[in-house]
Formats: sequence, C-alpha cells, structure tokens
Amino acid sequence: MEKRFGSVKENGLLYVFEHFVDAWKWVFIVIIGAVLLYTPNFKFMTPANMRIVIMIILYAMLGMGLNVLIGYTGQVSLGHAGFYGIGAYVCALSMTKLGWSFWPALLAAGVFAALIGLLLGLPTLRLSGTYLSIVTLGFCEIVQMILKQWESVTNGNYGIRNIPKPVLFGMKLDMKNGGVFYLTLALCVLTGIACLAIRNSKAGRAFMAIRDDELAATMMGIRTARYKILAFVISAFITGLGGGLYCVIANSYIEPTSFVFNTSILILSVVIVGGLGTVRGMVFGAALLWLFPQVFRFLNEWRFVIYGVLLVLMMQFRPQGALGWQSTLPYRLSRQTRRLLAARGLEAYIPGRGKEA
Repeated sequence: MEKRFGSVKENGLLYVFEHFVDAWKWVFIVIIGAVLLYTPNFKFMTPANMRIVIMIILYAMLGMGLNVLIGYTGQVSLGHAGFYGIGAYVCALSMTKLGWSFWPALLAAGVFAALIGLLLGLPTLRLSGTYLSIVTLGFCEIVQMILKQWESVTNGNYGIRNIPKPVLFGMKLDMKNGGVFYLTLALCVLTGIACLAIRNSKAGRAFMAIRDDELAATMMGIRTARYKILAFVISAFITGLGGGLYCVIANSYIEPTSFVFNTSILILSVVIVGGLGTVRGMVFGAALLWLFPQVFRFLNEWRFVIYGVLLVLMMQFRPQGALGWQSTLPYRLSRQTRRLLAARGLEAYIPGRGKEA
C-alpha cells in the first residue's frame, strides 16, 4: 500500500485515504450496497428504527437539493421547507383528488416545485447573502399560510389523510415489506448521482465560479443570472421530489406543521454540518442530526443543549463541515476533453496519464 499511495508521513493521511478509497471504490460500493439492501431484514430493524433510517435517507436527499443552491452556487436559502411542503401537497392532492397514481404525482410534485423555484428566482437575481435569506424566509411563511388557510384545497390544519401507497408491478410499497425504504434509497442514490454529474458538468463549473467570485465569473463570460436561476430550479425540483416522497412515508397523512421554518433550518444544518459542496457530507449530516437526539434521548431536554453546543463548536472549528475537505484526487476530465488533448499530442496534461506540467 505504501508503494502505491506513498506513506502517511510524506503525503498526509487524507491523501493516502482518498487514493486508497478511490482505488477500491467499486469494492466499497458493492459492500455498502449489499448492507443497504439487507437493512430491512436486520433483527434490530423495528418499525420505529426503520422510520428513522428512512428519514435519514430522505433528509440526505433534501440536503443534496439545498446543496446545489448553497454548496455549489453560494446562494443561501432559509425557505426550502416551502418547496418541501409544495412537493408533498401536490403529490398528495394529485393522488387523492385527481386519482393519479404515485409515479406521475411524484413527477408533478418535482415539476411544480421547480416552477415555483423559477418564479422565486427571477425577482431575487440581484439579491444575495442576508437579503436573499430574508426573501426565502418570507416565501416559506407564505407557503405555510397558504397550506393553513386554503382549506377548500388543502383541508387547512386538518391536513390530507388516506394518501394511497405507491404500487410497483402490482406490489404495494409500504413500511412492512420494506418497499418504502427501497423507494427512498433508490431516489436518494439517483439524486446523488445526478448531483455529482451536475458538479462535474459545464453548469456545475459555472455554479462554483459564481460561488467563488460572481464578478470574476461575469467577466469570464458566464451568464450568472441564467445559472443562478438554474440552480434555484434544480434545487427546488429535488426538494419537491423529496416532499412527494414524504407524503407516502408519513403514514399516509400530511399537515402544514411538518413544513415550518424549523424544517428549513434542519435541512440547512444537514448541508452545513455535513460539508458544503459535497454529496458524502449530506449523508453524514443527515445521519448525525437524526441519530444524535435518538441516541441521547435519556438526557431528556439536555440533549438539545448538547446538540446546540456541538453545532456552535462545528461552526467555530470546522466551518467547512465534517466532510468538507478539499479533495486531493486529480480532476477528472470529460472523455471529449481527453480525446481532444490526446489528438493534439498533449497526453502529459491528462491527469493520471502523464507528468503534470
């Protein structure tokens, strides 16, 4: 191992760890995948524990959605509970009042949330930082009031009951047969793959350029307004899908108090604690924030004090998040870029194939 990756003393623990994991990534993927697929069959997986695991996966997905906006583009939102609630209610109403099946209702939830994200993104193009946070906070409160007051559609504080379960190939997906777990896991994995693809795409590089220096990005010819709106739309779409998924997780019942400002703060905490701009961090952040109150439940109210102190210490000593380190792996060029460099005799500039210039 030392011959291949170098010693920890020479290259550092992070360098050796990342290159080791990268070299054996498919082995780790197979092992982790096998454990996840077997999760519903573990003896300790009671209905209560299963629900906690499902909520961890769901919030990892919600964190990935917000991470596109905050981690990639640098736009702070305090109103993602609004998109979350919109997705849940659109999906639930499509099934209960329009008679749709779960799959088109879930897609409608994501698309409708994305459209609202577009409408919200347009007037906020010139806003950033604190001002954008205040606007998104106001948006969250507006959604909350609509869900409570538009009783003819949303049933107000009574919520929506008897939401049908998803059906796939004639089999109803619920908690008992593990169908909801596998559905949530599949959507979270697909979301993670999509976020990684976005980060490595042209749009992703534009997002990160805007995050690092919007003025410099504009001077380089990046249409910042277009990409900021695109980030809003993608983030809202993913969060809307998460909301549509929640309406079948929550025992076929949703009501407005599930989508309050505190929910926005929890999603934001997942992103910040896990690691801005990373996908791995969203999983860690969701697991930490959901498991901590459960593990220390015996401390009663004091567990929330410890929880708050840990968040403060994290912001003070690890502002980039627990897993938000700068990767030591070489940047992976696209196949098209590799072919262009190889055709021009510039193989030495391709990471991993020649000496770096």
